[in-house]
Amino acid sequence: MLVVDDSRAQRKVLAMQLQRWGYSVVEAGSGEEALRLCATTEFELVLSDWMMPGMSGLDFCRRFKALPREGYGYFILLTSKSEKAEVADGLEVGADDFLSKPVSYDELRARLRAGERILGMQRELVQKNRLIGATLDELQKLYDSLDRDLIEARKLQDGLMRDRFRDYGGGTVSLLLKPSGHVGGDLVGSFSIDANRLGLFSVDVSGHGVASAMMTARLAGLLSGGSPDQNIALRVGPQGRRDAFPPALVADRLNRLMLEDLQVDQYFTLAYAEMDMSTGHFALTQAGHPHPMVLRREGGVECLGEGGLPIGLLEPASYGQIQGELRCGDRLILVSDGMTECPDPTGNELGGDGLRKLLVANAGLASADLMEALIWDLAAHAGGQDFPDDISALIFDYRGP
Repeated sequence: MLVVDDSRAQRKVLAMQLQRWGYSVVEAGSGEEALRLCATTEFELVLSDWMMPGMSGLDFCRRFKALPREGYGYFILLTSKSEKAEVADGLEVGADDFLSKPVSYDELRARLRAGERILGMQRELVQKNRLIGATLDELQKLYDSLDRDLIEARKLQDGLMRDRFRDYGGGTVSLLLKPSGHVGGDLVGSFSIDANRLGLFSVDVSGHGVASAMMTARLAGLLSGGSPDQNIALRVGPQGRRDAFPPALVADRLNRLMLEDLQVDQYFTLAYAEMDMSTGHFALTQAGHPHPMVLRREGGVECLGEGGLPIGLLEPASYGQIQGELRCGDRLILVSDGMTECPDPTGNELGGDGLRKLLVANAGLASADLMEALIWDLAAHAGGQDFPDDISALIFDYRGP
């Protein structure tokens, strides 16, 4: 405690009483001396006379409250003033309490205890703030570490579809993948079955984030053209030649794998087609995925598929299969629901009809340019807002036999 009074006698009397109460007391005979002491010592309690030659107690209070310090300083002014305006001036400069002269020790003791309670609460608050600050620092470190991991995971996921454009001779495949976060649950791709046939797929795993991304990584391995021995759609045909299971059976095999082997809470939707480039014929299964579309060379759009159940949701589940045909210049288009369910600012989704209109409007563009135009049009539909779901698409452009 710091006691400030130009009267040495009054100062000594106060100091002796405070010391009997257990306070560690430092004395100052003026406001200037008190400020010099405050430069080296951080006092928690200050008891200062108001009327002093030179720097008054009011001026000292103002200077004291402006000092840089970590803890709070509780300031009591000793005064014979009782005018409301003068008391208001004291409160304005930062005084916490007033004590009338001559000092009543009972009242002084009570006011000091009140000040100690406030200082105790302030110390507790500072300690809690430090704890919160330390916790936030730890959380920031964890977030930074997680952010770095997610960035690397994004690179690995991009590597799952390294070739955004592939030329198979009888046709080309263009891919689009735009996750809504660091990583996503969408996957599109293709693989060669034999010299004339291709497998084309579009997958949308339920949920978002790391768990969905891990599932897409697993599915990328199961539908990989680079590892045909592990591809769940491929089999060995007559005379040891590579062959493929029909699309409906591929969906059924994936469903049994999800429910019997993986046994996870996730599921996914799928559109999978087997394309014969020598004839333009294709077989297609749809498992809860948005309807595939055929963009005809003349500009018309046809919707395909019958809906179907998602993969990994129910057992048993049966999957249908449809047949179709592309002519030279036609395009088969598979998209995820991030595109068809993209909302505008009022909440209205684009829908299948909206996608059909966008395809018709951009039918004259090459497939790569068509992909970019779809993203621009979708962003305009969303009013410039971030897409709430992953966006993915595959376009197979048929050249003919």
